[in-house]
Amino acid sequence: MKLVVVLMLSALPLSCYAGSGCQRLEDMIDSTIDPSVTEDQYIESLEEFIPGDTTAQLLREFRHCFLDQSNRTLSNVQVMMAAIYNSRQCASY
Repeated sequence: MKLVVVLMLSALPLSCYAGSGCQRLEDMIDSTIDPSVTEDQYIESLEEFIPGDTTAQLLREFRHCFLDQSNRTLSNVQVMMAAIYNSRQCASY
């Protein structure tokens, strides 16, 4: 499960290069990683992108995966995301 989450989060910044509005994406990722954000707050922040109850339930499960992680693991994910955002190598392709 951790591998799936890491792969998904590492693929999300690629949409920034497509002009999708990176600040919104970064805010979503930050709230996903932040252990102080509850599941309800997380769902509320993404409400406009949730088409139905099934998606909301899946996002709750996704958020719960992050809430189960240690602070050290969450910190490592933040470092990984910062490295991806600040990478200039991908922008040259």
